[in-house]
Amino acid sequence: MPPSTGLSLLVYAAVAIIALIVLIARFRLNPFIVITLVSVGLALVAGMPANAVVASYEGGVGKTLGHIALVVALGTMLGKMMAESGGAEQVARTLIDRFGERNAHWAMVCIAFLVGLPLFFEVGFVLLVPIAFTVARRVGVSILMVGLPMVAGLSVVHALVPPHPAAMLAVQAYQASVGQTLFYAILIGIPTAIIAGPIYARFIVPHIHLPDENPLAKQFLDREPRAQLPSFGITMATILLPVVLMLLGGWANLISTPGSGFNSFLLFIGNSVIALLLATLLSFWTLGIAQGFSRDSILKFTQECLAPTASITLLVGAGGGLNRILVDSGVTNEIVGLAQDFHLSPLLMGWLFAALMRVATGSATVAMTTASGIVAPVALGLGYPHPELLVLATGAGSVIFSHVNDGGFWLIKEYFNMTVAQTFKTWTVLETLISVIAFVLTLGLAQVI
Repeated sequence: MPPSTGLSLLVYAAVAIIALIVLIARFRLNPFIVITLVSVGLALVAGMPANAVVASYEGGVGKTLGHIALVVALGTMLGKMMAESGGAEQVARTLIDRFGERNAHWAMVCIAFLVGLPLFFEVGFVLLVPIAFTVARRVGVSILMVGLPMVAGLSVVHALVPPHPAAMLAVQAYQASVGQTLFYAILIGIPTAIIAGPIYARFIVPHIHLPDENPLAKQFLDREPRAQLPSFGITMATILLPVVLMLLGGWANLISTPGSGFNSFLLFIGNSVIALLLATLLSFWTLGIAQGFSRDSILKFTQECLAPTASITLLVGAGGGLNRILVDSGVTNEIVGLAQDFHLSPLLMGWLFAALMRVATGSATVAMTTASGIVAPVALGLGYPHPELLVLATGAGSVIFSHVNDGGFWLIKEYFNMTVAQTFKTWTVLETLISVIAFVLTLGLAQVI
């Protein structure tokens, strides 16, 4: 088939994206298979040589996974060590004591914001939900009053804040500075989490009436706690080590002379993989050996925690493959031209594409991967000067309108013992608030810088 040009390429791309949404959302087909089939189909109808299609797709998958698979694996291991050692429980106890029981919902959003840094949303939720049930019983409030602020904190970190694996995907695609992205993400993330978490919870919880008995709460409230917990200081030092190292790497040229040995050292330890590797190794001691775990136990933890990441890693890779097909087929060049003709903002494009993919796939991570892959070449072609803001806009779009094709939707529904309608009123609205507020704040930040 001869190469396609101009309008036909854009039409093929639009049909491909629509097909992606319909096949995943309507027909419930496996997202990895769908993304792969759509990518190959788009390449063929766009006129790419048949012998180059697979190589292009594999190249995109490999480039994406070459970095992010390491970040996912190390972040998951670090999260597992926090879970098994009781470090997260120690953080929760300390913050609730400091905030007071009346302000437990503020404590929970802070806990989630800190503990969720290295964890995927689902992992962080399962890790923290026992603490939420314990706090709700201790304070005497609905689980939603502490649970909604908790999931707001986790979701904001997932979408916006490096070194979270999802945010790191967009950082890599846009070639943004990790340190600057982290700084901007905290500026935007804190007010976003506050509005969508504690403030929205106070508004909506009085209108949601849950059953008196929650079958899942009993297993958490009646379990035996660990006799020995790591200290608050040690736990926080371990969790925040990768954040500090990446900030140092991002500010390396301000702290030291570019090209010097010290500058190279800061850039090295500030690399996301090295920062997470050092934190994970530290956790083996601070949250492992020092807490009485044997080397065999630590080995078991680090092996068993990787299995659940396989499917999300495959989807991330598939998103990278679609990105490469869009570039190699010439679609992105056409989108660049269209954006120039209509003066479309790359920030709006990043948010909009991520929002569409989120609604289609139910996965914030896949939405960020696919959207950043589409928008990054366009932003480069337009010469957009703030890739860090593109990361935030894309991340904001990736969490909008969680519904029935999102595993998180059912996780929230079942653990909090809500109906589907109640889950829409609480969780779905909360996610949409995060998306819109974070995007509006990003647009405001773009005007300032």
